[in-house]
Formats: sequence, structure tokens, C-alpha cells
Amino acid sequence: MKRFLLILLVLFSAAGTLNKAFGEEATPLADDPVVEQRLISISEEMRCLVCQNESLAGSRSDLANDLRQEIRTLIKEGKSDDQIRTFMVERYGDFVLYRPPVKPITWLLWIGPFLILLLGIAGLLIYLRRRNSEMVKTDLSAKDNQQIDALLKANEKESSHD
Repeated sequence: MKRFLLILLVLFSAAGTLNKAFGEEATPLADDPVVEQRLISISEEMRCLVCQNESLAGSRSDLANDLRQEIRTLIKEGKSDDQIRTFMVERYGDFVLYRPPVKPITWLLWIGPFLILLLGIAGLLIYLRRRNSEMVKTDLSAKDNQQIDALLKANEKESSHD
């Protein structure tokens, strides 16, 4: 048993060493922590153009890395946050922003989800009304009502005996 545990210990140690040897190196932070903090605050407001549902700060795609490097360069050049946002919008369009400005070209982005919801509700109501109007309404005769009553009474007697 001791030999088995010793072999397991050696295997796990070797696996840990190989993991460190083949692991990727972490992306270095900027030399200046102030630059890195500004980069994070700006890139959290921007959408990764590859991932689309992830912020530029959280994405690990190659394009996101390139865009973050571009933002670092602009910060080091002394550009303001607004100038950097303007540069990104001019280059990639309003879609790069998580909260695009409300203007005629982005109305569909802002109003589109509500329009789709309203169209869905309207379609559902139309479908339900058509379905209800197409249902055949039949009046039951006195004989049919007597048969139903007899079946219900029989069912009650069976369920009371259980």
C-alpha cells in the first residue's frame, strides 16, 4: 500500500511540473497601474466585437487583446476617455459600445426588442381568437346530459369505494 501511495505521489508531482512547464504565461499588466485602471474602466463599457456578449475587459480573444493594446497606446498618448471612446466608435461603429447613444441610426437597437415583444403578443392574440372562433360549439341534448350525469355518479361511487 505504501508503494502504491508513493507511486501516486510521484505521478501527481510530475503532472504538476508538466502543467507548469506547458502553461501559458499571463498577460503582463501595464507598467503604470493608473494606465491599467483607466484601460479597465474604458474597456468595461465596450463590447468585444468577436464575443459580442462579453465586455472588452473580460474577453480573451485576439481582437480584444489588440483593442486593449490600442486603448493603452491612446492612454499613454494623453487622450481623454471621451476621445478614446470617440476613436473606437469612429473605427468600429456604435455597436462597440454597450450603451449606444439614442439617435436615428440606433433606434432599432433601443426599440427593436420592444417591437418584437409587441408583435409576438399581437400574433398570439390573433392566433387565440382564430382558434376560439373556429371551435365548433354544440349544445348537448337532454339525453346527453343524462348520460353524463350517470357517468359522473358512477365515477363518484367507484372513487368512494377506493
